[in-house]
Amino acid sequence: MAVRGAVPEVIWARPERTGRGPKPSYTRDDIAAAAVRIADAQGLDAVSMRHVAAELGCGTMSLYNYVPRKEDLYELMMDAVSAEHVPWEPSGDWRADLLRVAHETRALMHRHPWVPRLMSPVYGFSPQALRYLEHCLACLDPLEASNGTKLELIAMLNGVVTTYVRNELDTAERTRALPWSETEENAARAAYLSGRLASGAYPRMAAAFSEDPGPIDLEAVFQRSLERLLDAFALG
Repeated sequence: MAVRGAVPEVIWARPERTGRGPKPSYTRDDIAAAAVRIADAQGLDAVSMRHVAAELGCGTMSLYNYVPRKEDLYELMMDAVSAEHVPWEPSGDWRADLLRVAHETRALMHRHPWVPRLMSPVYGFSPQALRYLEHCLACLDPLEASNGTKLELIAMLNGVVTTYVRNELDTAERTRALPWSETEENAARAAYLSGRLASGAYPRMAAAFSEDPGPIDLEAVFQRSLERLLDAFALG
């Protein structure tokens, strides 16, 4: 719970540990790694100071010497996974480079399905996040646009990727919970939709589905979404 009158504090501006006592056998990076392991295995809701302390083999209260708030723990986690973005030398083709970044980000989110829930500008200024942002800006050096426009493009690209992956993850989770197979589910819904379209009440929808009845190539949709976004910025 927030304390009124408290002074705002950024976890990265704090020393790694406050309080006295012997030097511990773990670091801030160890804490972040433990929290990431828990989230990867059990989901974000399983992450708690108590659970992380148990993973590290320390007392819960001692953990607060390193991480004063759960929100700070989330920030450590986001920084830890951001380190998986390993910068590479930009090719000089800013579109190709940003497409590569987008696909790498999508893969990262699938490795850590809890990440879309924590995507926020609040967590965008950690050491690893700043390194990622600097790399994206380096990829955009050939684009003739203001720095503000470039930052906007990066934010929008991340937004598209996050929204797309969140939908993929939600769909997969729902499918796992079905009492029947995904194929049976899709067949039942397709039959229902066909009946509704045949009623004549939705002529535009009927025309659209007659042109492309599916199935939808989700990989192609993802690629087109990214390219159309980049098109808008290429046109200025």
